[in-house]
Amino acid sequence: MMKANQQRYWDALMELGTITDEALPYTRRSFSETFLKGRQWITARMEQLGMAVHVDAAGNLVGRLEGADKNSGVIAVGSHSDTVPGGGRFDGVAGVVAGLECVASLQERNIKLKHTLEVIDFLAEEPSEWGQSCIGSRGMSGYLSDDILRSAHPQTGEQLADAIVRMGGKPDNLIKRDDIKAFFEIHIEQGCVLENEATPIGVVSGIVGIIRVRLAFRGQAAHAGTTPMNMRSDALLAAAQTACDIRQCVAQMASETPEHYVVATCGQFNVKPNASNVVPGFAEISVEMRSDHRPSMEALHKQLEQIAARAADTYQVTLLSCDTVTDTQPVVCAPALMTHIRDASDSLGLPYKVMPSGAGHDAAFLSHISPSAMIFVPSKEGKSHCAHEWTSAEELGQGVSVLIDAIERFDATAKN
Repeated sequence: MMKANQQRYWDALMELGTITDEALPYTRRSFSETFLKGRQWITARMEQLGMAVHVDAAGNLVGRLEGADKNSGVIAVGSHSDTVPGGGRFDGVAGVVAGLECVASLQERNIKLKHTLEVIDFLAEEPSEWGQSCIGSRGMSGYLSDDILRSAHPQTGEQLADAIVRMGGKPDNLIKRDDIKAFFEIHIEQGCVLENEATPIGVVSGIVGIIRVRLAFRGQAAHAGTTPMNMRSDALLAAAQTACDIRQCVAQMASETPEHYVVATCGQFNVKPNASNVVPGFAEISVEMRSDHRPSMEALHKQLEQIAARAADTYQVTLLSCDTVTDTQPVVCAPALMTHIRDASDSLGLPYKVMPSGAGHDAAFLSHISPSAMIFVPSKEGKSHCAHEWTSAEELGQGVSVLIDAIERFDATAKN
């Protein structure tokens, strides 16, 4: 028997999805007024469930349900309610609402855990205008440095620390948590493995590390009609060559070491003067490299610098900068918590697949301060970060039931 009330969970998820930028559904960008409206909705639900609610120093929204044994510590569950522009109703949000359903399910079955249960909506898991992702989970785990806090919004100049204050946080008083005994996060897969294999549950084995690099090339703007091809200093060509070459480099690495997961993406281009009849005099790109194998990440990072320098030389431009914006380590999920998830799936009659996560998650940072684990549910056609993102109510209900069962198993077996 499933432990989640599928309809109650689905109705809450769909209701939260209506809080969106009307011009670009389904969007709740972190630090925005729409994001704060979403948090007001979550806060109201937490309070209806009898939870004590607060915003911590890092700007995370936390609902707390006290356990029977104050010495047992905390079981935390959650994800994020912010979205990418034009994102969907499930990425991150499904995990936050799942935490609310955990509390509702426990209460209606008159179960009081030994551990205190916290439901957390982490601040700004998605990359923000300040160039960082996982702001809240970084802050909770001791990875929100002064340099990051001082970073400025490219348009307004507002420092990240001040933006966190706007969200209700106190970045001058960050505390690295040491009382969380287990962290669980349920998330849509954002890929098509589970759907293709008709498997309802993914037991995540590890989460990739991410290195994100911003490169800038300076050439010479020139008339597109009167400047001969051999006399051009085209910054865009150097940037484009870099994007193509790093992709080829990753494809070769993946074929030579198939036991490791490795990908790279060039997802941003900024070209100036950005006119159809002008040879580009400036180009900036971002390149992101992900892997569950740290040596592969470091090798790619080194090769990216060499590739960019070679492209600059080829097209007679200057490589102005090659700055690392993000560098996170790959992490391994806690084996004991993975066992609880597998046992929960077995008890509910749900087949599962042990698999890595190619996406970054808040659980990666929580793993530095607590045993952490993740549950995946299928994503229709693997679509995510778009309005067409979809996971059925039944699939979500099954995943949340596994989550609840796994939490109960940990609570019953964990020793102080």
